[in-house]
Amino acid sequence: MKVLSVNKFHYVKGGADRLYLEWSELLEKKGHEIVYFSMQHERNQATTYARYFVENVEFFNNGGRRNLPSMALRVLYSRQARRRIELLIEDTRPEIAHLHNIAHQLSPSILDSLKKHGLPVVQTVHDYKFGCPTYSFFTQGQVCERCKGHHYYNAALHRCNRGSLSASLLNCVEMYFHQLIGIYDKVDLFISPSDFLREKMIEYGFSPERIIWIPNFVDTNRYVPSYTSDGYFLFVGRLVSFKGVSTLLEAMRSVQESLLYIVGEGELREQLEARAKEESIQNVSFLGYQSGPELKSLIANAMFTVTPSEWYENMPYAILESFALGTPVLAANIGGMPELIEPGVNGLLFEPGSVVDLVEKIRYLLLNRQQLASMGKRARAKIEREYDAETHYERVMQAYERFL
Repeated sequence: MKVLSVNKFHYVKGGADRLYLEWSELLEKKGHEIVYFSMQHERNQATTYARYFVENVEFFNNGGRRNLPSMALRVLYSRQARRRIELLIEDTRPEIAHLHNIAHQLSPSILDSLKKHGLPVVQTVHDYKFGCPTYSFFTQGQVCERCKGHHYYNAALHRCNRGSLSASLLNCVEMYFHQLIGIYDKVDLFISPSDFLREKMIEYGFSPERIIWIPNFVDTNRYVPSYTSDGYFLFVGRLVSFKGVSTLLEAMRSVQESLLYIVGEGELREQLEARAKEESIQNVSFLGYQSGPELKSLIANAMFTVTPSEWYENMPYAILESFALGTPVLAANIGGMPELIEPGVNGLLFEPGSVVDLVEKIRYLLLNRQQLASMGKRARAKIEREYDAETHYERVMQAYERFL
């Protein structure tokens, strides 16, 4: 089978890009041919299809702001993306298209090209763009669903895109325009990695028959679990407001019994480090960006990891990787995370944004360290049973076969 695999980034910038690349790699290992379509970027993985990729664009630098009219046209309907993917299709003749994140850098204009050539279209949904102009159902420090019922003007009223009126207004217009032309009606089947996201799509008007649940996966052969720990616990993720790192740091003022390592970069790093220093929170260490064997070692040797997100997490790799390495997870009870966490079995849940509940759950785990190894083993078993590569392959191939 020849699959056209589409995502706006051809390098790992986030979880969506990782799934796009790892799923394509898995397909190739199974003997299928992959045709890639994405955006040009210096960090891209090498591919013979790069000549078809659309030109690189950065929406939030000064150049992007100066060229707002041309940026707006690209976001609404990119003629360049439509032309280039048509050339790619004509030259390669794929049998099916599998889309991931396409908004803004590519735009859904490519759907017209896919349907012009009669290709079945499957899209894995990684965020909440279907109902939220700025992807996240999160603004001004809290979960937000003001735009429900196609009330997208709220994005402009509340300046949801980085506090910028012009960017937020563009997101608002984008949503109304794509609704008007019915562009996403050209997707034949949506794949939702969490049941939570699937239910949200149905709540926002999508037909249940067009959405199937297939969770993300990890290749268990690449993760060697460890059921011992070095006496610390760990946060891994972007240091941005909706990840709940500020709440976690506040909790550490009351937890002196252990050390927290914070792994990641983001706009809040300097602020968080300064706060830790000012408030003499001495049992928190910021390790910056980590990857590869170093990151796996940090996760495997932690007592547990913490995912304190305050937005609707979908299917975070932070939890899947922690489980694969035999490390239980303390997670906020929000979004798709409760689908992964079985309290007392492979981790614990706490009330999102609640410092008091977070402190209580951290202390429980520290006082019951003898349970952590068995929780870690059950976490690994869950990955092997439900979230491994072979299971994912079988599920997605069944979805493809509906159209072939």
